[in-house]
Amino acid sequence: MTGSNKLPSGKERIDSLEMRGITKRFPGVLASDHIDFDVKSGEVHALLGENGAGKSTLMKILYGLYHQDEGEILLNGKPVTISSPTDSINLGIGMIHQHFMLVQTMTVAENVALGLPSSRGALTDLDRVSKRIVELAEIYSLKIDPSAYIWQLSVGQQQRVEIIKALYRGAALLILDEPTAVLTPQEVDELFAIMRQMVKDGHALIFISHKLHEVVEISHRVTVLRDGRKIGTRPTSETTKQDLANWMVGREVGFIPDRGMVKRGEVRLQLDQVSCGSDRGTPGLRNVGLEVSSGEILGIAGVSGNGQRELAETVTGLRKVTGGRVMLEGNDVTGLAPGELTDRMLSYIPEERMRDGMIKDFTVAENLILREHHKQPYSASGFLNLHDISTHADQLIERFHVKTPSRDTLAKNLSGGNIQKVVLAREISRSPRVIIAAQPTRGLDIGATEYVREQLLEQRRLGAAIMLISEDLDEILALSDRIAVIYEGQIMDIVSREDATAQKLGLLMAGVHLEEQTLQSSKA
Repeated sequence: MTGSNKLPSGKERIDSLEMRGITKRFPGVLASDHIDFDVKSGEVHALLGENGAGKSTLMKILYGLYHQDEGEILLNGKPVTISSPTDSINLGIGMIHQHFMLVQTMTVAENVALGLPSSRGALTDLDRVSKRIVELAEIYSLKIDPSAYIWQLSVGQQQRVEIIKALYRGAALLILDEPTAVLTPQEVDELFAIMRQMVKDGHALIFISHKLHEVVEISHRVTVLRDGRKIGTRPTSETTKQDLANWMVGREVGFIPDRGMVKRGEVRLQLDQVSCGSDRGTPGLRNVGLEVSSGEILGIAGVSGNGQRELAETVTGLRKVTGGRVMLEGNDVTGLAPGELTDRMLSYIPEERMRDGMIKDFTVAENLILREHHKQPYSASGFLNLHDISTHADQLIERFHVKTPSRDTLAKNLSGGNIQKVVLAREISRSPRVIIAAQPTRGLDIGATEYVREQLLEQRRLGAAIMLISEDLDEILALSDRIAVIYEGQIMDIVSREDATAQKLGLLMAGVHLEEQTLQSSKA
């Protein structure tokens, strides 16, 4: 940490920020119940809790998006009033949102300058903005081209733009909300290097994450919230991943689910040399051959952007096949529409649950019958049977432990974990014969993640054939019977769970064939 009260960027350092007795009520919900929280210069303070625990509400109050009903905020020991994000920014507080606030068709410099007055009045000063971006990029090791368009950048690079935006506006304290949710392992390492440099230089960082191994690796202290209340704060060095999980959920949490022994049955899904295009006009899949059997979970491992989305969409009828065949229980279903595949008992848990899995302005009950709303008993002669729909919804809400005020609550008002439970309830309650699960636990808290994994294993026990597409290597290793690694649209290899190691899979994910790995090992 630097000795002066100035950061390397030239801005004043925030020595301490304290939130005392913060209380926030919404109709029917006490979101924050007299919460105390603080962060100091030169530290990463992690904020943990399940979905709906109150983390986002607390941080939105700090950033000026909400205003507390009770309590106070002190900056360097002095009370401050934060009524808007502008107030927060002026006080040196910045926030990096999970979903980036960037205009894709504008350059890095244009995004950074957006909303700020020009130093030249009516004329733009993008040259000055670009120069300052380069200076900040050098100080904090944020490699970025000010003239690059946002759409040209990787997800990790876009996140750097968000960090530069905050630093450009003078952020001494940075709130990072689920910053690693969409990053590759390599990009996470780069982000952590940036965070360590910022801490060394005197910044105060608040880190929100569901990934407990990251919390243990990067933070100095950790505070846990549950049901809107603060459970406690501890030095991270005095706790473990298991302790934090139990603390968050309020019970013993199992990280490694019991897979049990299930006998593989007949092949239910087969891809025979399947190829397709990507949204970028390049090959998405290249001659992919796979088989998934009854009573089996086939894990698909790979770094983001190597054909996982194309694979899921090809099998589920959402993307056109340009070569090869998709076979479902021995029948050629290549080119069939998603609805026809649904009728053949194929279920899909999509990666983008709000975009592809739900209609956000529909109720929970309406979303639960999306697949079969046109069939009896939910409709007859063109009219919906509201009684049967309500009964069905109530049964699934209870069975899958969906936390919702009612079946008539709009889907967009649910937490991420409960949205995923609604998708699971709809897809699994149909007793599917084949399940495509794409990133089923991405962005979920530890309790919801445990629940989703248990449900997939239960479907395996019931004889479903499951293709699990996940960028979480721990999840792939915990659930899969066999593991296929995809790289640049091709299957590198398929290994049994017993033969799989994180190192072996990691090299396959980087494009190194097993034969090359064996050769390298023998040379070593």
